[in-house]
Amino acid sequence: MDLYSLTLAEVAKKIKAKEVSIKEVLDDIYSRIDTVEPKVEAFITLTKEKAYERAQNLQQKLDNGEDIGPLGGVPIAIKDNISTEGVLTTCASKMLENYTPIYNATVINKLEEAGAIVIGKTNMDEFAMGSSTETSKKKETKNPWDLDRVPGGSSGGSAAAVSAQMAYASLGSDTGGSIRQPASYCSVVGLKPTYGLISRFGLIAFASSLDQIGPFARTVEDAALMLNAIAGHDEKDTTSANLEQKDYTKALVNDIKGKVVGIPTDFIREGISPDVKEAYDKAIETIKSLGAQVKEISLEYAKYSLATYYIIATAEASSNLGRYDGIKYGYRAKDFKDLDDLYRKTRTEGFGSEVKRRIMLGTYVLSSGYYDAYYKRAQQVRTLIVNNFRKAFEECDVIMIPTAPKVAFKFGAHDASPLEMYLEDIYTVPVNIAGLPGISIPGGFGENDMPIGIQFIANAFDEMNLLQVAYTFEQNTPYHNEVPTMRGGNN
Repeated sequence: MDLYSLTLAEVAKKIKAKEVSIKEVLDDIYSRIDTVEPKVEAFITLTKEKAYERAQNLQQKLDNGEDIGPLGGVPIAIKDNISTEGVLTTCASKMLENYTPIYNATVINKLEEAGAIVIGKTNMDEFAMGSSTETSKKKETKNPWDLDRVPGGSSGGSAAAVSAQMAYASLGSDTGGSIRQPASYCSVVGLKPTYGLISRFGLIAFASSLDQIGPFARTVEDAALMLNAIAGHDEKDTTSANLEQKDYTKALVNDIKGKVVGIPTDFIREGISPDVKEAYDKAIETIKSLGAQVKEISLEYAKYSLATYYIIATAEASSNLGRYDGIKYGYRAKDFKDLDDLYRKTRTEGFGSEVKRRIMLGTYVLSSGYYDAYYKRAQQVRTLIVNNFRKAFEECDVIMIPTAPKVAFKFGAHDASPLEMYLEDIYTVPVNIAGLPGISIPGGFGENDMPIGIQFIANAFDEMNLLQVAYTFEQNTPYHNEVPTMRGGNN
């Protein structure tokens, strides 16, 4: 039996029952990586030595009758913008190509407390800025369903690693859809939790009021297990919500009779392709057949989400990335005349074109004379969007929309127009602006047999409702059982 093909829940159960050893599981995963990684290129760094050392320690505990946690011995991949002690954390950028953190992000500590084994760091768009993982300075991650197409972004490596069965689950970060969109492109489950549910301590910042860490998994059950492990209050993060801990696996009930699912009729027309629209319409019929009530709702301000997002996100990026000046840490230009020249050359050489574009946009909207016209107005529209969702959830339990307007595109398809690339996030950014939880799950296949994701959105901190609806949809559809073909490869 190929252990790598099991779900997280299945392999964790086998380890606890001592049907397989942790080393056998790790051997199988690294063997799978050796076979598939040259095609997919999902990882920037592998942590084999650390992983086997941890596997040995966990196995000893298990053999001594000690509890090794709900994720005991399970190999997990981590996006390369989440700090891991003693392991390169590059953000897929030249600016941090040699940066090795001296501490763990809170989510890493929580995963290790739950018994997980970190097997490597995954590729991403540089500083999480992108929708395809093409802006990475490290490598070009391919979509396991078609190696000529992108895996999505910015967490493309984390999505591809799970899709290609090189990890049982992974962590990504979601600022404007960077978990859900690649989950849709790669046909895996991608969960963006409520802002504040997961500690951001140790996540290298892009846009602090939007960033949120979340899991990729093969099933909704696996995503719930991952959420159990990483959720919780953290004093190191001032935006962390101090709430009672929940067991999200209790939401895994195959029943949505009586649930009200909102369909925003004034929003889903934006840029949707015929195959995604067909899959979405079919998903609506599935939800109806399972006993849920489908109700048309209005999200009249959601159409302004993309413009609002790219003002707020770039403004915060401009502020957050000001720290990379070649002085304290990170890349430093070698030849310079004076301090100003050092700053200029370091940032010119260290950042890629997309990062520079967003820094420039953000600096512009924050500048004197433009702050009120752009940044302040974007924050006012953000409030309208938040209130729009709040009103919608008075009428429904969850909202259902497509995750992305199209299936994964080919490499270079949007090189000539960054704006076209930004439009790939049109259905995901409203969730980040409002700080809500959203999940993308496999919802069918479209053009060229490429995956399509269906997205469910719930009210703040209502992950239980979100997971129940997603789990019921998953259990009554076949899409999550399909595995990628890894065709193509001639890009």
